[in-house]
Amino acid sequence: MSDNPTSEIDRYKKLLEISRDLASTVELDALLNRIIFAAQEITNSEAASILLYDPIEKKLFFQNATNMDPRLQGISVPMDSIAGWILQHRKTVMLDDVSKDERHFDSVAKKVEVNTRSLIGVPLISKGEVIGVLEVINKKTGHYDLTDEESMVVLGAQAAVAIENSRLFYQSDHIYEFVHELRTPLAAISTATYLLMRSEISKEQSEKIIKNINSETKRLSELASSFLDLARLQSGRTRYQKKNIEVGSMVDECIAILQPKAIEDGITISRSVQVGIPEIIADRDKLKQVLINLISNAIKYNKTNGTVKVDVTFTKSLCTFVVTDDGFGIPSSAIPNLFKKFYRVSGIEGKVTGTGLGLAISKEIIQGHGGNIEIDSKENAGTKISFNIPFIASDIRA
Repeated sequence: MSDNPTSEIDRYKKLLEISRDLASTVELDALLNRIIFAAQEITNSEAASILLYDPIEKKLFFQNATNMDPRLQGISVPMDSIAGWILQHRKTVMLDDVSKDERHFDSVAKKVEVNTRSLIGVPLISKGEVIGVLEVINKKTGHYDLTDEESMVVLGAQAAVAIENSRLFYQSDHIYEFVHELRTPLAAISTATYLLMRSEISKEQSEKIIKNINSETKRLSELASSFLDLARLQSGRTRYQKKNIEVGSMVDECIAILQPKAIEDGITISRSVQVGIPEIIADRDKLKQVLINLISNAIKYNKTNGTVKVDVTFTKSLCTFVVTDDGFGIPSSAIPNLFKKFYRVSGIEGKVTGTGLGLAISKEIIQGHGGNIEIDSKENAGTKISFNIPFIASDIRA
C-alpha cells in the first residue's frame, strides 16, 4: 500500500466523484473517454485504454485510448495476449516490466511507436459477463502498487456497469423507434394482402397491389439493415478498419456506382479533387458509404436535368468533401433535425422514399473519424453537405 494516506483519501474521493460522473453519462464515446482519462489520472499513468469484447466475432478490440492513434481503433488483440488472458481468466494483471512477460503483444506498440514498460489491466465484468478490459501503462513516477491496483479494480467495476447501462439505454431507445417505424410499411402490406384476397379485384389492380407489396418489402429490408448499422455504430460495436486512402480514386468509385441512376434521372455529376491532396487514414468502406449516401440523396432530391457536384479540398490539418445539388432544397426550420433518426422533411417524403437513417449513419461514421458534417440549404435553391476528415500521421503507412 502507499505510505501517503492523504493521497489515498484523495484518490478514493476521486473514485466517488468518477462514479457519480459515469452514472450520469449515457453517450458511449463520452463515457469511454471519461473512463480512460479517469484511469490515467488516479494511477498517475502515461496512458490508458479500453478494449471491448465482441461475443459474436469472439474477438477483443481496441476501442479507445488516451493516446489514441487512428490506426489503433478497431485493431483485434489475440486471446493469448495479456489483455486476452485478463478477459479469459477474469483476473487483474500488474506488471513492472511487460517485456519479460511472454503474453505481451508488442505488434500494436511497434505500429504506433509506444513503448510499454509497466502495466495494470483489469477485466470489465457486468452481470457475470466479461465485456472488455481496462488498462493503464507506464507509471509516471515510481512503480505501480496495490493501491493503484485496487483503484483500477473499483473503477473497472463502475465502468463495466456504466458501459452496459449505456448499451441498454440505446437498445431500448432504438427498439421503440424501430417498432414505431415498422408500423407504416406493415400496415400497407397487411392492407394490400387483404385486398388481393377479394374476388372483385381485377388483374390490373392485383398487379398494382403486388408492386406495392414488393416496394414496401424492399423498404422494410433497407430499414432493418440501416437500423442495425446505426445501432452498431452508436453502441461502439462497429470496428473501423483504418488505412491509407487515395481520395480521388475513392470519389470516382462512388460516382461510377451512382452514374446509371443519375443518367436515368437526367442528372449530371461532376467532380473536382484538389491537386496534391495527401492520402488520409480512414475506413475506406465506411467513407464510401457516406459519400454514396450523400450523392444518392443529391440525385434523389434533385430536379430534372439538375446537377450534382463533388468537390474535395484540403488544408494542412483537414480533408474536406462537399456534395452540392441544385434540387428542391430544405426549409431552414428542418435543418436542425436532419441528423435525427427516422426524420423526413415534410412535403418531400411523399416524392422520394427512404429510411430516414442515412444522414444519422453518416454523422456517426464521420464523428467516428474525428470529423464534422454540416448542411447548408435553401428551399428551391439546392443543398450543400460538407464533411471533413482530419489528417493524422497520414504519411505513415499502416
